[in-house]
Amino acid sequence: MTAEPRSTSGLRTFVDRHIGPDAEQTARLLDVIGVASLDDLAAAAVPADILDAAVDGIADGLDALPAPVSEHEALAELAALAAGNTVATSMIGQGYSATLTPPVLVRNILENPAWYTAYTPYQPEISQGRLEALLNFQTMVSDLTGMDIANSSMLDEGTAAAEAMTLLRRAGKSKSARLVLDTDLFPQTRAVIATRAEPLGIELVDADLAAGLPEGEFFGVVSQTPGASGRIVDLTSVIAEAHDRGALVAVGADLLAATLVTSPGEQGADACFGTSQRFGVPMGFGGPHAGYLAVRTSHARQLPGRLVGVSVDADGSPAYRLALQTREQHIRREKATSNICTAQVLLAVVAAMYASYHGADGLTAIARRVAGHAASLGAALRAGGVTVVHEDYFDTVLARVPGRAAVVVAAAKSGAAINLRFVDDDHVGISCDEATIDAHVEAVLQAFGVEPTSASGSAPIAVPGALSRTSEFLTHPAFTRYRTETAMLRYLRALSDKDIALDRSMIPLGSCTMKLNATAEMEPITWPGFNALHPFAPADDASGMARIIGDLEEWLVAVTGYDAVSLQPNAGSQGEYAGLLAIRNYHRSRGDDARTICLIPSSAHGTNAASAVMAGMKVVVVACRTNGDVDVDDLRAKVAEHAESLAAIMITYPSTHGVYEHEIGDICAAVHDAGGQVYVDGANLNALVGVARPGRFGGDVSHLNLHKTFCIPHGGGGPGVGPIGVRSHLAQFLPGHPFVEGLGETGAISAAPYGSASILPITWAYIRMMGAAGLRRATLTAIASANYIARRLDEYFPVLYTGDRSMVAHECILDLRPITKRTGVTVDDVAKRLADYGFHAPTMSFPVSGTLMIEPTESENLDEIDAFVDALIAIRAEIERVASGEWTVDDNPLRGAPHTAHCLVTDWTHPYTREEAVYPAGTSRAKVWPSVRRIDGAHGDRNLVCSCPPIEAFA
Repeated sequence: MTAEPRSTSGLRTFVDRHIGPDAEQTARLLDVIGVASLDDLAAAAVPADILDAAVDGIADGLDALPAPVSEHEALAELAALAAGNTVATSMIGQGYSATLTPPVLVRNILENPAWYTAYTPYQPEISQGRLEALLNFQTMVSDLTGMDIANSSMLDEGTAAAEAMTLLRRAGKSKSARLVLDTDLFPQTRAVIATRAEPLGIELVDADLAAGLPEGEFFGVVSQTPGASGRIVDLTSVIAEAHDRGALVAVGADLLAATLVTSPGEQGADACFGTSQRFGVPMGFGGPHAGYLAVRTSHARQLPGRLVGVSVDADGSPAYRLALQTREQHIRREKATSNICTAQVLLAVVAAMYASYHGADGLTAIARRVAGHAASLGAALRAGGVTVVHEDYFDTVLARVPGRAAVVVAAAKSGAAINLRFVDDDHVGISCDEATIDAHVEAVLQAFGVEPTSASGSAPIAVPGALSRTSEFLTHPAFTRYRTETAMLRYLRALSDKDIALDRSMIPLGSCTMKLNATAEMEPITWPGFNALHPFAPADDASGMARIIGDLEEWLVAVTGYDAVSLQPNAGSQGEYAGLLAIRNYHRSRGDDARTICLIPSSAHGTNAASAVMAGMKVVVVACRTNGDVDVDDLRAKVAEHAESLAAIMITYPSTHGVYEHEIGDICAAVHDAGGQVYVDGANLNALVGVARPGRFGGDVSHLNLHKTFCIPHGGGGPGVGPIGVRSHLAQFLPGHPFVEGLGETGAISAAPYGSASILPITWAYIRMMGAAGLRRATLTAIASANYIARRLDEYFPVLYTGDRSMVAHECILDLRPITKRTGVTVDDVAKRLADYGFHAPTMSFPVSGTLMIEPTESENLDEIDAFVDALIAIRAEIERVASGEWTVDDNPLRGAPHTAHCLVTDWTHPYTREEAVYPAGTSRAKVWPSVRRIDGAHGDRNLVCSCPPIEAFA
């Protein structure tokens, strides 16, 4: 049997280095599967009516992609694009500030694959490092905001504010549908809130809270301190009055300002939201950044997103885990309170370590320097006859300047090349930050025609004395121990040593593609030409970014077969939401307001149902057959029943069960014939690129997970990018933004116009270096690897679902339920035991309880795949020793897994040996030693602790 050849020149290309199996290994994969070539595999696995023809390895439609280049050529092109951006001195503010990332954090977090290739810590025993870092983040946010509990990050400040809105509505007792918004909110924050509010029937009421609350009933109030204008207002009386009137209050808080200003919690707020961007995370043309949401203890169980808690392991030692409602949308589905299933872990880690490195005194010193520059600027402007609107402010001065254009132009043309904020025809905003120096202040004053005075340089900060913070914060050892580079370096290494990331092992997660994040793709994201841009900078300053965005939109159109793409959604969940809003707004534009029913197969990702409800739709579940396919008869019945009100169907393809359903064309046609739209969830696009295009086989809209199929790393659970592709009739309903014209008519989905723009060069580089033929080969190799695993393991753990020709797509589900019923050994036991073999576990109990879903990806070579398969076969033999009675169900190496090095030196009373515990089956594989034993999740939920425990707990 033959495999596709590699480079004919003998030189190894980027494609050769991205794809794990070489020609010989690919031939062995195909031999076990029983096909002669990757093309034959495609013909056998993919339905003929959706399979794209290919000539010389290039599929239909993909000839629009440029020919592939080498790593060095791609980096040179990206360097030229970065040089096309103008990195000005940004004093625009509006929630985005220049920051000075300590080099020790750049090198050891952002540029370290031990951190950026890790997955979400659903296996906590081998994720203790990043869980500890996230607990530090939660503690940092709680301390600075004066709240009791914070989650482990949100997607950005705008979406955090929107989540705060729905939290206030859930947690409060008011029956009103009105929400009061402070007129001093950031415009982009208000835009995201407005987008979310409309489908939920929430009425927004704008009010200047400095003048008090408006009349009437309302369930909540959303304010911000400092405000968009820079103004600091004491909210104590407003919050008290809101409470008296039965409403709850959420406050957007600047974490750096909170070192100097009395926290919102101390002023009585019920919730706080915001961003940690200015804690060492570059602006990046809008993201990614770690937003946050914090609440009182009474609202802890209403908190959306991920929450790290402290529990105990099997030895009674403290251990970290994700707590409470983690992945609640997969469990509660259409009853979920949020569709968010990810976070911004990598950026939250940076922010937490920035706080640890500087400590409370260091952060306060930075804040005083920022406030000092703003105060000097304000004092000099006043002395020069310029009206400064507010007396009380932290970092932003609002100046009244009729005909302000001359001032803004003069600042931009100064030697410091400063961008100021256009507020309106008569006002200019000037924001200082950590990177502001005296020369910037002087340049701004010169643009105003004002000379600095000796007095202005020593002006007192403009934070009102009555609001000066007196409470302590960041007193935990996590924020006092690591103040030198040596200490921080060792701390970061110690944490990463506790985790399994892609640099240590394959991560064979079904439905969550964990492929190579190549160094050449990652390198440009730390270049200032990309990461130092303000998202609201003048368009002329971002021509290089505009080219990357334009290229990606064009390339993703080619790959998917759609007609238009929006890159704004900054996670797959937000892409789902944006796609459903496009469908909703399309129907409404045609007068079809009654089309509100969304059909969702019972096997679908839980985020689908949650997203549909958030978009104002009602979910109707479609049954699946015993083989996992959508029950087309039930679908037709549901379509007929709801024909007049059918808005859409959401279907994952290949299916959530890892199979190419052969009736996909019939499913799409049935919905279209009834006037509905077809949403194809792109979570499994790694099985389609270069093989089939959803925009051509029936989809009207899809979201794409760039952090899966297109190589943006998961970063321990974020960042992500979830753009959407749409057919031409939906293009006008793509997301819009208040600061950028020419986008779609739907409201903003994310705070920044192009979402997490600074990581788009990763996907750009991947596509540029792979080319059309490389992308197709990657897809088919992933399919080959999954089918190889299915063939090798089927006799040990039956494969639950296969297609018409006994093929799977890019993943397979192993059914452990009969084994559990016969022996008592559970899917959890197998997952934890894999850690003793040095492997990360597959996805557990999704989409079917009691199963393991495995996805190998194209990046893993055959040696790694075989080692993983051999480990599972060895575990199957261990299960038989339990079945035979040699080991009891309660005391065996599977139930005792994972095993730490420490447990070897304690009293050993188990019927299996120490060697069997930690070096099973004679394995000599280098592995990460778990730092804790199996964690008691129920204990952690009953005894909720979600901030850094006292150091004595670890004695």
